[in-house]
Amino acid sequence: MTFLPDPWTLLLAALATWIVSGLLAPLETLGWWAGWFGRNGDDPGAPGPLLEDEPPEDVGADRGDGVGRPAHDAWVVFLSGIHVVEDQTFAPLERAFLRRLRHDLPGTAVLEVFPYSVTNRALTGQRAFAWFWRRAVRWKQDGRRLAGLIGFAINVRNGWQVAVSADRRYGPMYDQGSARLIERALRRAGFDPADGAPVILVGYSGGGQVALGAAPVLASRFGRPLQVVSLGGVLASPRTLEGVERVLHLRGRNDAVARLSTWFFPGRWRFARWSTWNRGKADGVVEVEDLGAMDHTGGEGYLDPDTTLPDGRTHQTATAEAIVRAVRDARPDRDPTRPPPGGGDAPAPTNR
Repeated sequence: MTFLPDPWTLLLAALATWIVSGLLAPLETLGWWAGWFGRNGDDPGAPGPLLEDEPPEDVGADRGDGVGRPAHDAWVVFLSGIHVVEDQTFAPLERAFLRRLRHDLPGTAVLEVFPYSVTNRALTGQRAFAWFWRRAVRWKQDGRRLAGLIGFAINVRNGWQVAVSADRRYGPMYDQGSARLIERALRRAGFDPADGAPVILVGYSGGGQVALGAAPVLASRFGRPLQVVSLGGVLASPRTLEGVERVLHLRGRNDAVARLSTWFFPGRWRFARWSTWNRGKADGVVEVEDLGAMDHTGGEGYLDPDTTLPDGRTHQTATAEAIVRAVRDARPDRDPTRPPPGGGDAPAPTNR
């Protein structure tokens, strides 16, 4: 006879795990900030080749002609949602979406950075519980019966890191760490702040909060403004928008995650007109664009290549076109008369 705990016991265990995870969430950031760990070899300016296991197409297209031209005309850094466990997402929809971005943005470098660790340690890397996360990923990819529970555990762990980034006490430290990781990834791929090519941080779900926090730090380090694209981002009102040229918040009408997350951040509420978010909207720095009847993830989500909008475009196509437009608009040689990718008139963003 197999003993199974009653549902209340499971619920209490899950609640206890959630609380303990929240209490421990800031420790990695605090330890990194104090210099206890994670600082060795973490100089983002240190020279170094591309990672040996990183295929050339993951960095961008052609490197230019070498005659006074920058290596890339733009740099895109993709920060995945809270389901990710390392710097390269294993989610099939995201992999396909990134391949599409690289195809639609020739000459633009598209990089990935793990946004939920200021020490740049993947959950499957050198951690005390790395064995658990590696097994969890295998179980999830194999579609075992516990895949849903495993996915929930990953989301809880990374979700608390988003909360750390949004926190007024720990957030500035987290932003510094995230910015160093992004800068390090850019420099290893050949980025030079002096070449003038724009940097656009694309944050999906919880990655949007990390991108929004890191952007002002990077703008200060690079000496020029950056842009942020939030895809269904779970966002707090930023502490500052100094050095951020544009924040484009892409949102689906059926995205309950992005909509409900606003309730937890008073600075995003409409009547909080003094908040950085609402002042940014009033100044035109923050824009909100409606992508249509899209959900947060999975089927009918932003990256779904099968579900179509009333105009016939798939969700993946509409999302990719919005990001491609943002990247092209950020280029120094942008042409305001150029039609958007795919032809036709670009839908005007709606501020809400």
